[in-house]
Amino acid sequence: MDAIMTPTGPSISDELLIRARKLHGECVVIDTHVDTTQRMLDPAWRFDERHEFGHVDLPRLGEAGIDAAFFAVWAKGPIEPEQAVDAARQQLRALHETAGRFSNRIVLARTADEVRAAKRQGKFAMLIGIEGGYLIGDSLERLREYHANGAGYMTLTHSFHTSWADSSGVHEDLAPLHGGLTAFGRQVVREMNRLGMIIDVSHAADSTFWQVIETTTAPVMATHSSCRAVCPHRRNLTDEMMKAIASTGGTVQINFAAAFLDPAYPAPDAKAIYDFLARGGQFPRNPFTTHATSFHRLVDHFDHALQTVGPDHVGIGSDFDGIPAVPEGMEDCGRLPDLTAALLERGYNYEHLRKVLGGNVLRVMQACEMSAR
Repeated sequence: MDAIMTPTGPSISDELLIRARKLHGECVVIDTHVDTTQRMLDPAWRFDERHEFGHVDLPRLGEAGIDAAFFAVWAKGPIEPEQAVDAARQQLRALHETAGRFSNRIVLARTADEVRAAKRQGKFAMLIGIEGGYLIGDSLERLREYHANGAGYMTLTHSFHTSWADSSGVHEDLAPLHGGLTAFGRQVVREMNRLGMIIDVSHAADSTFWQVIETTTAPVMATHSSCRAVCPHRRNLTDEMMKAIASTGGTVQINFAAAFLDPAYPAPDAKAIYDFLARGGQFPRNPFTTHATSFHRLVDHFDHALQTVGPDHVGIGSDFDGIPAVPEGMEDCGRLPDLTAALLERGYNYEHLRKVLGGNVLRVMQACEMSAR
C-alpha cells in the first residue's frame, strides 16, 4: 500500500487514513480545549474562512471531521475581579455572536444531546469552557452567570494561584499558597456539581487535584493535560492522577503542546505564552527554536494514557490556538485524522476510538448534566 508523506509529519498509509476519515464521519469527534475565542475579538477575522496562521477555523474543522469543540474563555492574569468579569463577558458575547452569524453551519450547544443533534444536522457544535477560576473572583454568582451563558466546564486555576485554589504553574516553580483548595474552593466544586458543570483539573496543583477528587460527586475531566510518565512536566498528570480521574467516571484529554509532550523541548516562558495569546496567537508556529517534537511523541502520550486507564477515559484536548509549538505533522486541526490513523496503526479498534474521539466526552457531559439539582 502506498503511503501519504506529509511535508513535516509521519508516513500514513492510504488505507489507514481512509479508515480514519471514515470513522470521523461515523462518530462524534470532540476537542475539549481550543483557544480560538481570542481571534473572534478581532472584527477582521472570520471563523468561516480558511487562514494561513493559527490552528482552527471552520473550513479546517470540517475537513478533519471535527464535530464539536470547547472554546476557552480566558484573560491574561492575574487580573482584578472587575476586569476579569468584563473580559469573560466580552468573550462570551463573541462566541454567541459568531454562532449566531453562522447559524446555518454552527449550533451553540450546551448538552450532549445538542451535540449529537448538531452532528445529525451537519452542523458544527460550539461549546464553551471557562479557563481559570480567577474569572469568577470569589463569586458563585459569576459562576452561575457563566453557566447560564453556556459554559459547560471551568478550569479551576490557570498558570497562577487564585484566591481559593493552588495552580501547578507552567514553567516557573510556584510555592504553595493554600495547600490546595480553600473552604470557598470546595464550595466552588460543590456548586459546579449542582449546576452540572464539568470540573476541569488541568492547570491545578497536585494538592488541588486530590482535594477535588475528595470533594466532587460527579465525573472530573482534565480538558488539556498529557502524561507525566512520558514527559515529567508539572502541567501533566501522573498515572495515579489519571486513575483517580477514571475512578470518578471522568476523562484525560491529551494536550498537543510540544512543551508538555517532550522533555527535550526547550519550553517558552509563561510571559511569552501570555503575549502570544494576547496577540491572538498570530506568530510563527515555532518562534522559539527550530526543534519541534515528533508526531510519534504525541501518539505515545495517547498510547500511555490508554494503557493506563483504558479507552473509556481518554480523549482529545489539543489546546490549539493557545500553544506556540505543536508536533510535526499536527500543524493544525485539519491534521487530526492522521492521529486517528496512527492509533489504528498501534492496534486500537473502531470501538476504542469512537470513545476517544468524542464518545467519552459525551458520556461525561451527560453524567454531569444528570448530577445537576
